This record gives sequence, structure tokens and C-alpha cells, in this order.
Amino acid sequence: MAKYFDVHPDNPQPRAISQVAASVRDGALIAYPTDSCYALGCRLGSRDGIERIRAIRHLDDRHHFTLVCQDFAQLGQFVRVDNDVFRAIKASTPGSYTFILPATREVPRRLMHPRKKTVGVRIPDHVVAQALLTELGEPLLSSTLLLPDEEEPLTQGWEIKDRLDHVLDAVVDSGDCGTEPTTVIDFSSGEAEIVRRGAGDVSRFE
Repeated sequence: MAKYFDVHPDNPQPRAISQVAASVRDGALIAYPTDSCYALGCRLGSRDGIERIRAIRHLDDRHHFTLVCQDFAQLGQFVRVDNDVFRAIKASTPGSYTFILPATREVPRRLMHPRKKTVGVRIPDHVVAQALLTELGEPLLSSTLLLPDEEEPLTQGWEIKDRLDHVLDAVVDSGDCGTEPTTVIDFSSGEAEIVRRGAGDVSRFE
């Protein structure tokens, strides 16, 4: 059974955030809010968490997982960013974007795209997600909470708890955060390629 945390969207309770972060450190798989949909999240090195996300979402090994980072300094530990790309990403974060970039050695091989050796990264503009990342002190390995054969992500905490109670360890509910996923920009070739048009404005990358 998943623990349920009712967290204030603007002033998240420190005790609740601390408990969620502790559970992630202990290997928990959680559902948590971001600035574009709810996401599944676990610790970066959690092999069990990765396999559980794959099972819930029916993902193959070509899926780009996302490292959800607290800030640009943390993001820079896990991906290689040249000067031009740096400026473009810096101007768009925090926000509803996922950027695909070449991974550094800090990223476990099983998280990378098997051929391209890339990984997705993002910095969310969401109070609760940021509070959790600050408390955790490391990125959350994440994937949009979009179930197989469904067109839109789940966006109500109580529904997530009800439907995924048996496969999650915790649900962090801070209210509706929308159904539009991030805009995905692939910078792995050095040029911006729009992979998915979502909540982030794509005009600056066209």
C-alpha cells in the first residue's frame, strides 16, 4: 500500500517532504507533482525503481528516462553542455522542458539511450518538486505518469493512489498540475530538434 502525503502546493510541509525524501533514499518509488503532470520518481541508482517504472508504463530499453534536477549546477554533473546549448537551456529553466543531451560518467549505463548514450534532464518550476529535490540533494530519476493505452497522464493524487496503490510506495498530492507533458528538445547533435511539443514554448527553439 502506498503512503499518501497531502502537501500544500505553495507551502509544502517540511515534515512531509522530509519523510518522502527519506523513503526515496530507502528505495521507494513515488508519484509526485511537477509543473507539467505528475511523474513517477525514484533514486538515480535504484535498479528496482527503474524496472518498476518500465513495468508500470510498459517501456522498452529505448525510452529516455529523465533526471529531474534541482538547479543548473546539479544538471551539469550528469550531461555535457557546450556554450551555445548552455545559453539556450539556461534561458528556459526552470520550466516545462526536457532536454536530451550526451550523458556523463555519472549516469548509470542502464539509464542511457543504448545507442546514443544520451539522457533526458529537466529543472521543474514547481514548489513541491523543488522542495523535494532540495531535501533529497540529488536528482530524481523520473518518467511522466502516463499509463499504457491512455492518452493523458493521471493528474489527481487520490486517483493515482486508488489505481496504483499496489505498485507505488508513496503518492505526493498537491492538487491538479495539468495533463500536458514537457516539451522535449534533443540537443545531442548540438542543434535543437523538437521531439515533442508540450507545455514549454517551442518558439525559441524553432
